[in-house]
Amino acid sequence: MISPATRTAVQEWLAHDPDPQSAAELADCSDDDLEDRFARPLTFGTAGLRGPLRAGPNGMNLAVVLRTTWAVAQVLKDRSLGGSPVVVGYDARHRSAEFGHATAEVFAAQGFSVTLIPTAVPTPAVAFAVRHTGAAAGVQITASHNPPSDNGYKVYFTGGMQIVPPTDRDIENAIAAAPHADEIARTPVAASGTELLRAYTERAAAVRRTAGTARIALTPMHGVGGEFALDTLALAGFDDVHVVGSQFAPDPDFPTVSFPNPEEPGAVDALLELAAGVGAEIAVALDPDADRCAVGVPTPSGWRMLTGDETGWLLGDYILSSCDPATAVVASTVVSSRMLASIAARYGARHVETLTGFKWLARADEGLDATLVYAYEEAIGHCVDPAAVRDKDGISAAVLACDLVVALRRQGRTVPDLLDDLARRHGVHTTTAVTRRVDSPDAAAAIMARLRAAPPARLAGYPVSVEDLQPRTDALVFGGGDEDTSIRVVMRPSGTEPKLKGYIEVRCAGELAPARARAATVQAELADALRGLG
Repeated sequence: MISPATRTAVQEWLAHDPDPQSAAELADCSDDDLEDRFARPLTFGTAGLRGPLRAGPNGMNLAVVLRTTWAVAQVLKDRSLGGSPVVVGYDARHRSAEFGHATAEVFAAQGFSVTLIPTAVPTPAVAFAVRHTGAAAGVQITASHNPPSDNGYKVYFTGGMQIVPPTDRDIENAIAAAPHADEIARTPVAASGTELLRAYTERAAAVRRTAGTARIALTPMHGVGGEFALDTLALAGFDDVHVVGSQFAPDPDFPTVSFPNPEEPGAVDALLELAAGVGAEIAVALDPDADRCAVGVPTPSGWRMLTGDETGWLLGDYILSSCDPATAVVASTVVSSRMLASIAARYGARHVETLTGFKWLARADEGLDATLVYAYEEAIGHCVDPAAVRDKDGISAAVLACDLVVALRRQGRTVPDLLDDLARRHGVHTTTAVTRRVDSPDAAAAIMARLRAAPPARLAGYPVSVEDLQPRTDALVFGGGDEDTSIRVVMRPSGTEPKLKGYIEVRCAGELAPARARAATVQAELADALRGLG
């Protein structure tokens, strides 16, 4: 039975929802569904608002977009930024163009100077545009690699960086005070020209350090990155690119993959088949909004995809090899590998470890007398040109990865050769993640509380100590080992689903083959241990 409070909330929503389809949609909902949709509003998470396309405050819909944009405008005005330039973009998901135009219209009615990007674009192009133009804010309508039923609303403020607390809470408070959606003024906005998009592709192409081409296999995973990646690679001098035809055109239903994330099992099967068939030197998979980049390489035993950490080591080492380390900062997150810190130390550069998410990585050099030159997170997010894009950018990362392949080929070497060299210098590092599903977020919180009260003294046979990252974030870091092997485990609850995640890293010293065998064994033992923790 639906509660009286929810029934009132539904009636008020329908009275002011500008989308005429909402009434029919809500009329078909069960009582439980209505309680879920009206229990709470969407809130800002790691990368903005994200949720299922559905009517009600706990979904992505026109009313939520209008009220959120009104709220962002009020926060900007409260900071004396009224009338400033703002940039609005959108990807190719269901309703993205509609939401993007509505966002631009609300900003315009609030007196802002709006640049509405004229076509569906990669998310990093919006981050670039905000920074390049000096805009006060930017909004990208995207849900990145979420399922096709979702969409989202990502906010950048000055410098093209994602918002952080307390800005996100300020916007949420303003949403709560916003007028009804049908009372929010909208002013038509003409789309801009393509000059900013050209500037973005030219800048992304310019991350190259060498000359010459490579044979590349590419998939944009049914997203918006295909044409942008081809144009950028061509500008960078790569003219031998082969694409997965069935995944090249934007399609919001992502018909050839069960989940549109290059990290998911089976998602890159077609890419690797293409790469092997054309004799490619590198395979590149972009996620649907092209802010993430996964890299595959040929090995003596066949093609394989690199982990996000492996790509992070390679690109971090490549960038540091050609910059002034005395003024350079590289960054990775608390759940990413520690090898980048070791690489930075070897070059004499600074390494900063941040909380999870590019909203923190983008600010890694704040307060330092040095400049961020590279940042990455283990979930295939790489920022290779922070001066231009202070967010992850799959397209510029793809250019630099292809450039690295060319540079290595000139030396008679390959990506696996360089990974071996890094392992010899810094020790064999292996990483993996273990997901433990639970019944509810409360159950996850209860396990974390038990781990805090009685942390394990040993994991996989090694003595460990624990570091509690509260109040900065809800995570526990277990570390230990012996003179030949070190282990590190980060446990944290998911912010969006009822599950716990454990991020494992094992480092082993010594000859490569036995060190890798030992690391694999210890990693498997740690994974088993995590499944029973708490």
